[in-house]
Amino acid sequence: MDMSNMIISAVRPRTSILDKSLSKGKSEVSLSCYALLFSELVQYSELGAEVGHKITDLLVIREKGGKREIKLLNALLFIKSTVWKSLFGREADKLEHANDDERTYYIIEKESLVNKFISVPKDKGSLNCASFVAGIVEAILNDAGFPAKVTAHWHKGTTYMVKFDDSVITRDKQLDDR
Repeated sequence: MDMSNMIISAVRPRTSILDKSLSKGKSEVSLSCYALLFSELVQYSELGAEVGHKITDLLVIREKGGKREIKLLNALLFIKSTVWKSLFGREADKLEHANDDERTYYIIEKESLVNKFISVPKDKGSLNCASFVAGIVEAILNDAGFPAKVTAHWHKGTTYMVKFDDSVITRDKQLDDR
């Protein structure tokens, strides 16, 4: 056999679709895919709290350098801005304090992404699928040392009513007195 005519070629390993990255460089998810997944998750409201527990540490480390808020208003502003931007790509529309109850705050979204493709039956008029997000907010606040109960309501779009434990208000007043 004459070796002078033999051509040596580089053997390139074949790549399959499984070897390619799923990410296209963006951290976006298809809205229709999200809507389908969310419609299945909505029946499990406790899953919102699970998401909240996981995102708390991530955002505190990534955005705050590991420093947690100790003031109530700063914790709420962190949720209104940083948490909302991380989850929904924009800040929540408003943060309000109730006039008649010092323990109650409202986070308001005119158009909630989680309700975008939801049709509520007439006999279930008070049902708000943003309860999933309320679970996220509640878990974040509780993990940060601000025990609260968060519920979702239809008012000015979707309003998350945050009702803090008395101990949170007492502690916050003590911090103000220092």
